[in-house]
Amino acid sequence: MADQAIEEAKAGLRKAAHAARATLSADERSAAAKAVAAYFFDKIAFEPEQVIAGYWRIRDELDCQPILIRLMDGGQRVVLPAVDGPDKPLDLRVWEADAPLYEAGFGTLAPSDLAPRAVPDIVLMPLLGFDAAGTRLGYGGGYYDRTLAALPRKPLLVGLAFGVQELDAIPREEHDVPLDAVITEAGVRFFGTPS
Repeated sequence: MADQAIEEAKAGLRKAAHAARATLSADERSAAAKAVAAYFFDKIAFEPEQVIAGYWRIRDELDCQPILIRLMDGGQRVVLPAVDGPDKPLDLRVWEADAPLYEAGFGTLAPSDLAPRAVPDIVLMPLLGFDAAGTRLGYGGGYYDRTLAALPRKPLLVGLAFGVQELDAIPREEHDVPLDAVITEAGVRFFGTPS
């Protein structure tokens, strides 16, 4: 029954994290997205040939479009996730310049099913909450857990969040892969040794 207790604890944390995120104004969200983008380019090391996975913001998530647009303008290869089914990993599709985006599940957008696929070296992850140990609290669908388990190598995992999303402690289960870093409007925090 420990699993049930963990799920109940996570459900309570999700509710609190949603509420905290909902308190932010549109101006605060926009300013945070710009600050997070500046910190990303200042503090996260990556090479021109590396693939970076982003996401198309849903609900009131931190918008990573300022990062994605700058990456693509610089010729970086970017992938966006599409939901391929309820128990499947995310389908990571290359977003090529000027290619249209389509509905990709849960209100997010991604390139066409005909787009090439690529394995990311860095994954920018949306999250509901995070803690000082680098534990990520997601929506509970397990999509990122399944995706990370299916990849041939572990990418650098960078959570993008608002500072109000930090929680005291999130229970970590065996399948929960911790973040390598989290970026908020206050800066970058690395967990463990950055790669």
